Amino acid sequence: MQEKIRCKWCNLKNPLYIKYHDEEWCQPNFDEHYLFEMLILESFQAGLSWECVLNKREDFRKAFDNFDIDKISKYNDKKIEELLKNEKIIRNKLKINAAINNSKIFKSIQKECGSFYNYLKTFTKEITVYEIDEVTSELSDTISKDLIKRGMKFVGSTIIYSYLQAIGVIYSHDKECFMYQEK
Repeated sequence: MQEKIRCKWCNLKNPLYIKYHDEEWCQPNFDEHYLFEMLILESFQAGLSWECVLNKREDFRKAFDNFDIDKISKYNDKKIEELLKNEKIIRNKLKINAAINNSKIFKSIQKECGSFYNYLKTFTKEITVYEIDEVTSELSDTISKDLIKRGMKFVGSTIIYSYLQAIGVIYSHDKECFMYQEK
């Protein structure tokens, strides 16, 4: 039986990566909890590979109270120290502080717009973007600038572009990939 052809970035030796590629990446998922989890995980990716973050995802879930936004927004110095000592996650104080800060802003956006997805729709107009081999776009630039203006950290255009791919706003499977589809 011939192996399925996947996107060139997918490490075929890593079952987690294959599962993420096949079942999650570029698949529309606008559940608020998922949107928050992916925003936090993507912000930890800054300067690293997604595979590094993905391999630690379950440990992140445990360390960050299953991405409970209400708990994370109330993290204190004691919790930050606990996270900095956790060798199973990415122990970057700036990114940990950003996760706490970003959770508060995420909540304020939810309150303002009714949901974070409603906020995203003001930019996306509920249209899926089909493009390959890009790392930023006018859409990611615009959302990034707005989030930064609101005070979020580690949400540059490249991170937001990856985020939009992760949640299924941008569909980017390679043409050779068995998951590839056009508009």
